[in-house]
Amino acid sequence: MGRSDPFNNPCHMTTYSRRATRTLLLALSAAAVASTLSAAPAATAATGLPALSWQPCAQDGGPVDQECAKLPVPLDYRDPDGPQLTLAVSRLRSDRPEARRGTLLMIAGGPGGSGVRRLAQKGAALRKEMAGAYDIVSFDPRGVGKSTTASCGLDEGDRHLVTLRSWPGQDGAIADNLARARRVAEACHRNGGAELRSFTTANEVRDIERFRRALGEEKLSAWGSSYGAYVGAVYAQKYPRHTDRWVLDSSGDPDPARVARGWLANMSAGAESRFPDFAAWASDAARDEKGLRLAQRPQDVRPLFLALTAKLDREPRQSDTPDVPLTGNRLRQALQNALYGDNAFPQVARLIKQAQDPHSTPVLTPDVAGALSDQDAAVTMAVICNDVRWPAPAASSYERAVAADRARYPLTAGMPVNVTPCAFWKNAPVEKPTRITDRGPSNILMVQSLRDPATPYFGALKMRKALGDRARLVTVEHGGHGVYLGNGNACGDREVTTFLTTGGRPARDIYCAD
Repeated sequence: MGRSDPFNNPCHMTTYSRRATRTLLLALSAAAVASTLSAAPAATAATGLPALSWQPCAQDGGPVDQECAKLPVPLDYRDPDGPQLTLAVSRLRSDRPEARRGTLLMIAGGPGGSGVRRLAQKGAALRKEMAGAYDIVSFDPRGVGKSTTASCGLDEGDRHLVTLRSWPGQDGAIADNLARARRVAEACHRNGGAELRSFTTANEVRDIERFRRALGEEKLSAWGSSYGAYVGAVYAQKYPRHTDRWVLDSSGDPDPARVARGWLANMSAGAESRFPDFAAWASDAARDEKGLRLAQRPQDVRPLFLALTAKLDREPRQSDTPDVPLTGNRLRQALQNALYGDNAFPQVARLIKQAQDPHSTPVLTPDVAGALSDQDAAVTMAVICNDVRWPAPAASSYERAVAADRARYPLTAGMPVNVTPCAFWKNAPVEKPTRITDRGPSNILMVQSLRDPATPYFGALKMRKALGDRARLVTVEHGGHGVYLGNGNACGDREVTTFLTTGGRPARDIYCAD
């Protein structure tokens, strides 16, 4: 679940603009497809898999000793010796070999998050916390970054975050959403090919298992964030004997009948629970110094925002980006992104102030100013649509749902329950989502923000209940999405670090004050 995806992708970048901009969805010619697929290389005797050939690949701002390799994986695991895709994998070797106890896998969020980039961004901080206990590894899932990608051939206008997410029109109209959802689904069916159909959570989990074997490890430890937490939970369900110390950070409701559809719908309540944090910040007298104070009292920020978005619905403002006006929905989307982390509050407050000033030209934040690449748009659409069946595209049912949600949760204006391309998806899911259960080793630590706008606390409690005695939950009294090494709560960070480095886990669920 992450901010590069049109539904819930939050946390595969550390800075606000990069994380949000990459948040999601060029047709491959037959020649391009042929060049992407290859025969499997010769296998090593030890693992039955090709040896990983590690090469230096330092990323901008990342550790200088980061290494990368290519891992072939089957396009279709039912035909393991058939056509292969390529995964970009990466590692930071332990800087204290005498202290090394194993390998720790970082599972990025999304769908659509780059593990290679996340390792570059979080690797140094994680390595410091781990004190040499692990080689730290990650990967770009199929469809992402330098792994094999696919395309839907979408027009640029359909690849903006504010159009990939189905924000209703003024007064809740959804006719444009229905037309766009159908158009996107048809383009993905026409242009995506077998690669796009292979982008599923089930295949990502199989790819992790293949990566484990290629690394020569009997067990992996892991830190999965957001959608990566769900991937981690599914892996722990499918391959429990290969899990060591397992951290699920910012989990959603694992209900197998809904999965991503449920995550999206839950964002309405998530935004409502998180907004008071922004209102308190934006009304604090400390904001006066930089001209970012929006109101004198916290309770005045909400009506101000709702009135401003309604006005922009009627009268969009020309922005600093040519042909990209600041609309009510674009401002709503900017707020939704900003709720992920306190460090993003100044950007959206500044945009609100500019929108209020008739003499100012609003400067759009990068996440809402431009379009995603076609490859990013494709993978985020494909995973959520391939994983679970979505409701049929009956306009009346979506209209009723949008109207009810808008009335109850005006900050998100009905978007989380609106129609998506998945309603028109041509290929029915080939596998049922995995049911998370309490069967397996008791080696999971969950960590969760109490006011998470993307994976709300009530959804995480359902993951906790499903796991039973396999898990313990660390609840952090803080708002935002992504807890460990992300929101500054020393107690939450300490519990995760202790678990990963010593195996020490709370005897029962605990609470960390802010």
